[in-house]
Parts: sequence; structure tokens; C-alpha cells
Amino acid sequence: MNTNMDIFQIILQSGFVVKTVLILLILASILSWSIIFSKFKLFKSIKILDASFYKYFKQHTSLNEIGTQAREFSVSPIAMMFIRGQEELIQLSSKFQGRKDEFKEYYSEHGSTALNRAIGKGMLEANLMMENKLATLASISSVTPFVGLFGTVWGIIDSFRGLSTGGGSIESVAPGIAEALVATAVGLAAAIPANWFYNIFASKMTEINNEMESFSQEFLNLADRSVLLKREE
Repeated sequence: MNTNMDIFQIILQSGFVVKTVLILLILASILSWSIIFSKFKLFKSIKILDASFYKYFKQHTSLNEIGTQAREFSVSPIAMMFIRGQEELIQLSSKFQGRKDEFKEYYSEHGSTALNRAIGKGMLEANLMMENKLATLASISSVTPFVGLFGTVWGIIDSFRGLSTGGGSIESVAPGIAEALVATAVGLAAAIPANWFYNIFASKMTEINNEMESFSQEFLNLADRSVLLKREE
């Protein structure tokens, strides 16, 4: 019998508690990988859509044209920021219909503050979208080693309980110890990828947030030109 078959045999012959622990760890690993694949897909889409929207943004100066295009980039963080900023600008201008000079004066004094809050809301929405289920991935990476360790400790206790009651030589308890150690191995197999990819996604989020910070200044500059130089409402 080969090594792989030996491991499967150990799992099948393990006690109820150890087997339950192994099932939980396998389910956690499946959940972890499903989150990992979905996040890879999300961050790939963000990279493509952010680049496409930013290219359009740099090629146009009309807030209305850019805003119409932004709504086609549903998961682009910088598009979300633009939409929230434009919405705030429209609300501000609607209070000064027919009074452009008053609007310009108000905008000069309070516009940047209002737009910064709106852009911040867009950034928050984008971060919530990116952070979705990452907490679960972090929990899997931190909890599964201890779950596996619990299975290991329980299996070893069970094995030595049999030895203490006259179970015979170490050969008789070796299978029990082996099944206990398998729990630790499975726990680490679930935790390591979860921790590894959580750090990768956290790094990607930091990079995207830096890009959003940079874009916020570009949006404010465009809004200033549009309002104060009368290129837009």
C-alpha cells in the first residue's frame, strides 16, 4: 500500500472527535480556496477597469461625459469615487440655479470639503467591496492550526489512554498517534494558503488605496477647473 493510501486509511479509521476535526478543517480549506479564487477574479477586474476608466478620465474634461462612462465600471474603485464626487457637485450646484457667481463663491469656500467627504464615501464603498470575506480568510488562517492541534492532542490522549489500560507496546498506539498528527497537518494545510493569500490581497488593497488617494487629487483639480473656469456647471 502506498503512502497516500496509508494516509486515507488513517483518516478513515480515526476516532469520532478526530474525524470531526478533520471534516471541519477540510470544509474550512474549501471555503478558503473559494474566497481566494473569487478575490483573484475581483482584483484582476479592478486592475483592468481602473486602468480603462483612468485612461478615459485623462482624455476628457467634461464631468458629465466622464460620469456617464463611470457608471459602466461597476467595480472600479476610482469610478466609484468619481460618481460620489460628481453627485455631490450636482447637489451643490442645484442649490444655486441661475446664480453662478454665488455658486463659485460658495464652492471656493466650502466645495473642496464637501467633495472630499463625497470622495471619501466612494473610497469607503470600494474598500468594503474589496474587504468582503477577507476577515473570513484571516479567521481561517488563525483558527485552523489550533483546531488541528486540538484534534492532535485529543488523538494522543486517546492513544495513551489505551496504553495506560494495558494496550501493549508502542506499536499498538502508533496508528492512533499517526491519526492525531494528521489533524495538525491538515490544519496547517488549511491555514498556510489562507494566511499567504490574505497578505497578498492586503498588499493589493494598499496599492489600490494609494491609487485612489492620487486620483482624488486629480478629481478635485478637474472639479475646480470645471466650476471656477465655467467649463461645467
